[in-house]
Amino acid sequence: MPRRLSRARPGLLLPPPPTGLLPLACFLLLGTPGARSLGLYSPEDPLTLLGADTLERSVFNSSSAWVVEFYASWCGHCMQFAPTWKELANDIKDWRPAVMLGVIDCAEMTNQKTCSEFKITGYPTLKFFKPFSRNPDDGIRLLHHGDGIRSLRESIISNVESSGDAWPPACPPLEGFSAAELQGFFQTNNVAYLTLIFEKEDSFLGREVTLDMVQYENIVVRRVLQNNAELVKTFNVTAFPSGFLLFSNGSCSAIPVQVDSRPLYKDFLRRLPGVFRAIFPDHTVRPTAEPKTTPAFWRVADRKRLYMADLESAIMYTLRVEAARFLFLDREHLFTLKQYVAILVKYFPGRLIVMNYLRNLDHWLRPRTNVSNSEWEEALRNKKELPYAWLPETPTWVGCQGSKSEYRGYPCSLWTLFHLLTVQEAVASPRFTSSSEVLPTMRRYVHYFFGCRECADHFEGMAAESMHRVKSKDGAVLWLWSRHNRVNARLAGTKSDDPKFPKIQWPPHALCWSCQLIINGRRMWDERAVLRFLKSHFSRRNIDMAYVTSGRGRPGRYGRDVEENDLEAEGNLEEGGGENGPGADEELDSNSKRTERPDRGREEKKRSSSDHIGASEPRRPSIIKIGKSSKTKELENDIVDLDSFSEQHYKSKALKAAAQANEGRRRSRRDTGLVLMEDESNQSFDYDAVWGRKGPGGQHIVDAMEEEPGRAGVTTLRRSQWFRLLGVGFSRLDVSLCIVLYLLSSMCLLGMYTFFRMRMRYHKGRPGFPLA
Repeated sequence: MPRRLSRARPGLLLPPPPTGLLPLACFLLLGTPGARSLGLYSPEDPLTLLGADTLERSVFNSSSAWVVEFYASWCGHCMQFAPTWKELANDIKDWRPAVMLGVIDCAEMTNQKTCSEFKITGYPTLKFFKPFSRNPDDGIRLLHHGDGIRSLRESIISNVESSGDAWPPACPPLEGFSAAELQGFFQTNNVAYLTLIFEKEDSFLGREVTLDMVQYENIVVRRVLQNNAELVKTFNVTAFPSGFLLFSNGSCSAIPVQVDSRPLYKDFLRRLPGVFRAIFPDHTVRPTAEPKTTPAFWRVADRKRLYMADLESAIMYTLRVEAARFLFLDREHLFTLKQYVAILVKYFPGRLIVMNYLRNLDHWLRPRTNVSNSEWEEALRNKKELPYAWLPETPTWVGCQGSKSEYRGYPCSLWTLFHLLTVQEAVASPRFTSSSEVLPTMRRYVHYFFGCRECADHFEGMAAESMHRVKSKDGAVLWLWSRHNRVNARLAGTKSDDPKFPKIQWPPHALCWSCQLIINGRRMWDERAVLRFLKSHFSRRNIDMAYVTSGRGRPGRYGRDVEENDLEAEGNLEEGGGENGPGADEELDSNSKRTERPDRGREEKKRSSSDHIGASEPRRPSIIKIGKSSKTKELENDIVDLDSFSEQHYKSKALKAAAQANEGRRRSRRDTGLVLMEDESNQSFDYDAVWGRKGPGGQHIVDAMEEEPGRAGVTTLRRSQWFRLLGVGFSRLDVSLCIVLYLLSSMCLLGMYTFFRMRMRYHKGRPGFPLA
C-alpha cells in the first residue's frame, strides 16, 4: 500500500434541503397509496436515508467507503438492531467523509426491486462498498462478532484496509509508522503536531483515533506497532498502548493516557492549541424531491373477526416481495414455492378473483424447473386480458394494523394466514390418522423465504424440536397455536412489541372464557376449548370483507371495494365448494334476499355477509307496519313473516347442532387435556417441559394425569381410563368429592347392616323370642 501522509480535501456537495416537515411522516401507516414511511430511522440520525432513487448514485463511484444496512421496518430483529446502528452512526460520525453510513428500508414497495438487485435475501443485511464501486456485486457482506458497536467498528476498519488501491482519499494511512518516515516528517507536512500511538499488532486503538481525527486540521495521528523495535527503543516504550506527541520545533512529550481508552486520546488531541475542526459540508445525499406523504386514516377493526384485506395482503407480500427478493429460483426454493402456492389453492377460502389468480400461478409453476426474477415478476403481473384473475399490489392492514408503520403488519398477517390454513385443512378432512401438509409447507416457507432471519432461525428451532410429533391435523392447529404463544412470550416487551397492541397469551379471557382454567393456583389451557375456539375463529364465516379492493380498484361503501360480478361468481363458488376449500363449516342463512335484475329479468339469490365472504352489507327485514305511501312497493320485499323466519332460522341451527353432535360421536373420545399457560412475565416457555414443573409441595401440578405422546408436539395431560369414564362433564374436584361421599355412604350402610344383623342374632338366642 503506498504511503500517504497528507489528506486530500473532499469536494463540496450540495447542502441538504430543509427537513422541518419530515418528522410528520413518521405518523404514516402502511397501506396508503403514495405514502412512504421513514421506517426505523429519521433525518436527525447521523446517517444517510437511502431509497431506490438515491442508493446507486450515492454509493457507486463515490470517493467514500459506504456501509449500508438493508432492513425491513416490520422485522423484529431489525427493530432490536436499529438502536445499535444509530449508536454506531453517532460514534463514528467524525469518520466522514472517509466512511459513510446509510440505511434503506426494503419493506417499502418502491425499494423492493433495488433490494433484489443488491441480492438481499434476509434482514438486516450489512454491506460494505469500497470507494469507487460500480455495481451491486461489489458489496461485501460485513462480518462482525456480535452486534456491539466495537465489533462493528473493527469490521469496518478491516474492510477499509482491504480496499487496496481503492483507498478513500479523505482517509489517512492506517498501517504502521516506520523510522524512515519519521525523518524529515515536518519538512514535508505542514502540521504542528505528530501523534504516535504505540500498540500491539491486534489493537484497533491507533486506527480508531486516526479516523476520529479525520475532520481536524494541523495534526497527524499514526500508529507504531510493538514489533517496530527501532522506534520502541528510541522512545523507550515499555507499556502498550502508549502515546507520544511530537512538535514541529523538534520537542517531544508523552501523552498522559496510560490505558486503552479511545475517548481519552481523542479528547486530549482535540484540545491541543491550534487544532481545529475543518468546515465540512453535510455529506448526506438527499433525494432530489421529498416523497409526497398522505396521512392514512385509522381503520377500525373488530378483534373478534378476521379480515380478508389482511389475508390477501399477506399472500401479496409473500409472492410479490419475499419470493421476488431472489434473482433466481430453483431447487429447494422453487420446490417450496410450488408447495406454498398449491396449499393456497387447496385451502385458502378466498374471493374468486384471487383464487383464479392463484390457480393460474399454480398451473404456471408446476412444469417449471427454474425461474428467473424477471420471469417471476411477469408471472405475478395483473394482466388486463385476465380481468377475473387479480391479486392486490399494495398491502392493506386492518386487523393487523399497528400504531406505527413498523409495528405488526406483515408478520401479524402471516401468522393469521397460517392459522387459517391449518384450521381449513383440519375442517376439510378431520381424520386423526392423517398428518398435516400445511405445517411442513409453512416450515419450509419460513426457512427459505421469511425475511427476518433471526425469526426464521428461532421458528426452525421450535419446528426441529417437536413438529415431528404432530400426527393429526387437529394437532397441527394446536401446535401452531402453542408456538405462536411461545413467540409472543419471547417478544413481549421488546422493541417489536406494539405498545397499543401488546403481545399476550392468546386467546384472552374476553374472547374465550372457557379456554383458561385455574387449577391449584396455576393458569392452564383447556385444549378442547382452545381447539373449538380456533376452529370457530378461523372459519370462513368469520372473515370480514371490509376494506378489500377489487381488480378495478373501484371503491365501495363503508371502505369496501366490491364488484357485482365478483359477488355473483363468489356466491356460485361457495355454494359449489370449489377447489379453494371445503364448505363443511358453512351454513346457509335463511334470511337470503332476492333482488330484481333488470338486465336479466329474473331474480338472483344474494347471501348475507355474515355467513358468506364477499357479500355486500345485508338489508335487515322490517317487521313494522307500513301504511299506504308511494314507497310501499319499494319496501314490500323487506317485509317477512316473523314466525316463518324464526322457524327456518332455528331449524337450520338445530340441524347444524345435530350434525356437529354426529361428527363428535364419530371422533375419538380421547381427551385433549390441559396444558400450563405461559406466564406473561417469562421470556420463553416450553410446553414440552410441563412435566418438569412441580408445585410448591414438590408434587406434580396435576398428579392424576399422565403424558400422552404424539399430540401436536404439545405435551398433553391425559386422564387415566377410570377417571375419564367417571369424569365426563365434571372437574377433578367434583369427581373426587363424589368418590369420597360414595365411600362414606357405603361404609355407613355396611355399619348399619352389621349392627342390625348382630342385634337379630342376639334376640334369636334369648328365650321367649317368638318363632315362626
